[in-house]
Amino acid sequence: MKKTEQALGFIGILLVLILGKTLLKTDMLFFRLLMGAGLGYALSRAYTGFAGSVNRAFNTGSTKLMRTLMFLFFITSLLTTAFLFKADPTKYDLWVNPINFGLILGGVLFGFGMSFSSCCASGVLTDLVTGLPRALITLIFFGLGVFLGFPVQNTAGWVKNSWFSTTVGKKLYGGVFLPDLFKWDGLEGYLGALILTAIFCGIVVFIAYAYEKSRKEKNTYTGHSMEKVQDKNETFDTKEYKLLSEENYNRIFAKPWTLVQGAVVISILFALLMGVTKAGWGASTPYGLWFGKFLMIFGVSPETLADFTKMPAKAYALPFFEHGVSVQNFGILLGTAIYLLTAGKFVKTFMSEMHITVRELLLFALGGITMGVGTRFANGCNVGALYTPIANFSLSGWIFLIFMVLGGIVGNKCARKWAK
Repeated sequence: MKKTEQALGFIGILLVLILGKTLLKTDMLFFRLLMGAGLGYALSRAYTGFAGSVNRAFNTGSTKLMRTLMFLFFITSLLTTAFLFKADPTKYDLWVNPINFGLILGGVLFGFGMSFSSCCASGVLTDLVTGLPRALITLIFFGLGVFLGFPVQNTAGWVKNSWFSTTVGKKLYGGVFLPDLFKWDGLEGYLGALILTAIFCGIVVFIAYAYEKSRKEKNTYTGHSMEKVQDKNETFDTKEYKLLSEENYNRIFAKPWTLVQGAVVISILFALLMGVTKAGWGASTPYGLWFGKFLMIFGVSPETLADFTKMPAKAYALPFFEHGVSVQNFGILLGTAIYLLTAGKFVKTFMSEMHITVRELLLFALGGITMGVGTRFANGCNVGALYTPIANFSLSGWIFLIFMVLGGIVGNKCARKWAK
C-alpha cells in the first residue's frame, strides 16, 4: 500500500503539471495552481498552521509554532522590502487594512472559531485531506459565514473606515503603512519599519517563552507530539549515502520538515506570489463565493446574490477554475494530498478522523460560521488579516494578532467545557 501511495503521489505531480498547463485558461491561473500546491505541501510537511499557534499553546503549553511564525513574519517582511524599496507601493495591492472596531471584533471572532475547528482559512483546505468530516463541516459553515458577512464588509463604516491612517495607507485600504512613520531613516522608511517589525516579533517571542516557562513550572506542559518528531536529530553519515535507497527517499520525500524549514519555504512562495501577482496571499473570500454558487444550483441568480452581498454579479458567474484565488485554494488541497501520498501516509492520515459525534459536528459548524463572519469584519483571515498585512508593513496585522489570540483563549476554554 505504501509503495502504491508513493507512485500515486508522483502521478499526481505529473497530472497537476500537465492538466494544469493544458486545461487552465491562462498562465497566471497555472501559476496560482502551482503556488497553492507549494503552500499546501509546505504547510502539511512542516505540520504548520496559523490556528495552531494559539491552540497548541493552550492545549500543550508549547509556543514553538507561535515563535516560528514571528520568524516567518520578519523574513517575509524583509523579502517584501526588495519589491517596495525605490518603488511606488501603491502600484502593489498591499493589504494595509483599516484599523477599526471591525478589525477588533473580527479578530476575536476568528480566534474564537478556530479553536473549535482546529484550523483556519488555509488550514481547512489542508484538513480536507487530513480530517475530512471536521474540515468539510467547517468549510460549509465558513462559506455561509463569509456570505452572510459580505453585505456588512461592503457597506458598514465600522468595517470600511479606519480610525488611523498614513499617507500611503490612505491610498491603499486606509490603514497605517509603517514605512510612512520613518520617512527620515534614509531608506524611505523601510529600515525603521523593519526594526519596528523585529521589535514586535521580539515582544511576542518574549511573551511566548514566559508563557511556556510558566506552564512547565506548573507541570501543565505536555509538548506537541509532532514537534518532538520534527526536532529529533537525524543520524546520517555520508559514508552510507546511496541515491536509490529507502533511507534517502524518506529523507527527501517523507521526513517532516522542521517548523523553521516550513517557514523559509512559505516565505519564498509568498515572495514569488507577490512578485508575480503584485499582491499577497489571501484565502477566505472565495468561500463566500462558493456558497453563493451553491445557491445558484437552486435557481438563485448571480444578480440576486450580488444584490444581497453587494459583490459584483460576475464574481458569482465566473467559473471556479477561472477565479485565481479559488484555483490557488484548490492547489493547497492538491499539495497536501501530494505530500501525504509521496510520504506513504495518505490512507492512514485520511482515515484518522473519520468518526465524529453530533456534538462535535455542532462545534465545528460554530467554528466555521464564526470564522467566516470574523473574516468579513476584519477584512481577511489568518493570511489575509494577519500574515499578508504584517508582511506588507500594515499595523492592522499586529492588532488582529492581539485580538485573535484573545479570541482563541476564550474559544479554547469554551471548547474544552462544551466538548465534555
